[in-house]
Amino acid sequence: MKRYRWLYLGLVITLINCEEPKKIISYQLHDGWEFKQEGSKSWKMAEVPGVIHTDLIINGIISHPWKGTNEKEVQWIENENWIYQKIFDVQQSHLEREAIDLVFEGLDTYAEVTLNDQLILTADNMFRTWRIDVKDLLRADQNRLIVRFLSPITVNSPKLDALGYELPAGSEMVDKKVSPFTRKAPYHFGWDWGPRLVTSGIWRPVNLEFYHLARIDNIQIIQKELSDSLAILEAVISVKVESDESLDVVVMDQEIEFEVTKGHNELRIPFEIEKPELWWPNGWGNQYQYSIPVSIHTANHLLDADTIKIGLRTVELIHEIDSIGKSFYFRINGEPLFARGANYIPQSHFIPSVKDEDYKKLIEDVKATGMNMLRVWGGGIYEDDLFYDLCDENGILVWQDFMFAGSMYPGDSIFVMNVEEEVVDNVKRLRNHTSIVHWNGNNEIEVAWKNWGWQKQYSYSSQDSLKIWKDYLDLFHNRIPSLLRQLDDRSYTTTSPLSNWGTPENFNFSSMHYWGVWHGDDDFEDYKNNVGRFMGEYGFQSFPDMETVAYFADSTEWNLASNVMKHHQKSYVGNDMITEQLGKYFNDATDFDDFVMKSQQTQAKAIQMAIDAHRLQKGHCWGSLFWQLNDCWPGPSWSAVDVFGRKKILFEELYELFAPVVLIPYWEDDHLIISIVNDSLEEVRAVMELTLYNEYGEKQSQTLPITCKKNGIMEVFRDDKMRLKRGEVKLIIDDKVVSGRTFQHE
Repeated sequence: MKRYRWLYLGLVITLINCEEPKKIISYQLHDGWEFKQEGSKSWKMAEVPGVIHTDLIINGIISHPWKGTNEKEVQWIENENWIYQKIFDVQQSHLEREAIDLVFEGLDTYAEVTLNDQLILTADNMFRTWRIDVKDLLRADQNRLIVRFLSPITVNSPKLDALGYELPAGSEMVDKKVSPFTRKAPYHFGWDWGPRLVTSGIWRPVNLEFYHLARIDNIQIIQKELSDSLAILEAVISVKVESDESLDVVVMDQEIEFEVTKGHNELRIPFEIEKPELWWPNGWGNQYQYSIPVSIHTANHLLDADTIKIGLRTVELIHEIDSIGKSFYFRINGEPLFARGANYIPQSHFIPSVKDEDYKKLIEDVKATGMNMLRVWGGGIYEDDLFYDLCDENGILVWQDFMFAGSMYPGDSIFVMNVEEEVVDNVKRLRNHTSIVHWNGNNEIEVAWKNWGWQKQYSYSSQDSLKIWKDYLDLFHNRIPSLLRQLDDRSYTTTSPLSNWGTPENFNFSSMHYWGVWHGDDDFEDYKNNVGRFMGEYGFQSFPDMETVAYFADSTEWNLASNVMKHHQKSYVGNDMITEQLGKYFNDATDFDDFVMKSQQTQAKAIQMAIDAHRLQKGHCWGSLFWQLNDCWPGPSWSAVDVFGRKKILFEELYELFAPVVLIPYWEDDHLIISIVNDSLEEVRAVMELTLYNEYGEKQSQTLPITCKKNGIMEVFRDDKMRLKRGEVKLIIDDKVVSGRTFQHE
């Protein structure tokens, strides 16, 4: 009893000696917003975070652009200015804090922000965070916050006119291509799998922060050394201070006093973790994460605190000249990794409508298939923190593009400085995520400039071409990597792919996007002869399930010739290509329902043939990321999951195709060969059960023991005598079937 009395007495003394806590107070400013079209007198209810299209839908002003051909009817929205406003109060006591910041985590895109009739911000980048000191403007009652969004078309058309020539612009199919000038998600301007819906709005959270003396601006945990016995780390804490001060900084159990000066200060604290647990990719081990608490104090006040989660692991990109060309693979914790995965795009055109449960379900499903990598494609967005948190937790490695795709970009100082700030904001935000293993400058720009005939298409003079290419090199070969060297230690490539699929020898060099199937005249069988060192893109389209089709088209439109079906097919060869390839491998469709199902079967067959080819050449090839995992609207596309989360046949096949240990049967000169691919870090001892039928229908069954070394590949069966026509094979480990295929000689 005496012990507890002394604890109570100690608590009382502490409370007497301590003043009121001074930790940051944060208000979310999400409720009570209104919007209107500039020039209108009528205010309507708005959702924040949100975008103008969803606000117009909620208020019954437009029909949903995903349905029918409604997309055509809403193109006027991008040419208008939109005004959002909110009236709010704050507590008088909070106004007494030394500093008050208004923080917009995302404004889409050109915005003028006023508070109590004072212009406080002019924003021009969807991807940046904006922090404004509002201490002198804020009052207790009736604060009026207004955000005026300017049409990106109106803002950028004069820039295009002044340049004197067009810049190639992704899939933007309009007369005035302004997307290269706009630091906004490129796919909003249209792509060959999605609509043109040029949004505006407060698309990420907006907060008021009240703080005393100092706040933590950013924390970086740097892994200096890692061994089985010890991890040596350093916490780099960026602190914004309102006056010269003495600060105590605590990282885990380390406390150090710093003398800081008014403004931004960078404080470094080394610390160690003994006998560290490693973080492993999906299928290789646990995703152990350490929670690193960081706090700043002065006297008896806690000023600010945060906890950073990190995983301890090593990552190397092995990109080296070898005997046949140039390798491209990732080594994780010293082990070469075969990357099994997909390309990821934003889950909607209206990004704030994507819910937490949508992220969780998608990443859980990705993990369940055996995938270990996603590429965040450069025509979308730098994703929500939750996306990367889930990848950290589930062992999904992230290849992160910067947001540039299929375009050339201006090189003026204002644009370049804007991009540099964007890079700094997003690298600082994301760099503690263990899942991110690679930064990539852009999607397909170098292969496009060198191979797609843009110079002739746009009638560039030699001087124009030189200027455009020089601006490109400055941004992606100089500015971005220079910033990365200061901010992070992950690998960087200027573009993806680094090698073009046009010539056979190129498949021996670096990363590859293979589009001979779909954009070329290649058959599915050509996948096996076109395997690069790291396959970053390849794919084939299909239609979503009929339930999704019924959402955007009524039954009178259920045919490929209908206006709605034509409108939702954004690829220039789409429906004809699906029909042609479907006819090669399956009986002709009997009706539209049957066509939809067989389109998915055709897609699944294409991707199966591609993934098998890539895995069978493990050692030459170290990555297979198909295009694309998911969708941003309902319609035919290359996705495995549609915008409503409905899985296509392809997705169900991925559980077998991307299994860590898999048997792959294939035919060579009419003879059957079966190989085992073991991507695990353990030797596999298994049993293969094989049932075979020859051309006369005669059956042969056999059971064979198999041993395959870790991270290895080996042939386990070859038929040199029987003319086999079909069969079934199963791989059994510890009495459990881990892989199984039925197969037939075409």
